[in-house]
Amino acid sequence: MTHVITDPCIAVCDTACVEVCPVDCIHPTKEEWSDDYKASLEKKQLYINPEECIDCGACVPECPVEAIYPDDTLPDDQEHQIAINEEYYN
Repeated sequence: MTHVITDPCIAVCDTACVEVCPVDCIHPTKEEWSDDYKASLEKKQLYINPEECIDCGACVPECPVEAIYPDDTLPDDQEHQIAINEEYYN
């Protein structure tokens, strides 16, 4: 199982979750943001690498918009985010 970042993160990209992740599997970090990424932030979000996530849940309470869920408890309208998070890392 892994955690998934969902639609409420879009255009917010608060990186508190990045800071508490013990395996550094949430990207892009603010240091990785290009000028292009910053310029089009309204269409961007953060992503969790499903291969590296250890399912610790440390990121969940840090998210100010409650956008992070375990993949087996995603709201039905957020199921599409599993593929979006995976695609980011492919």
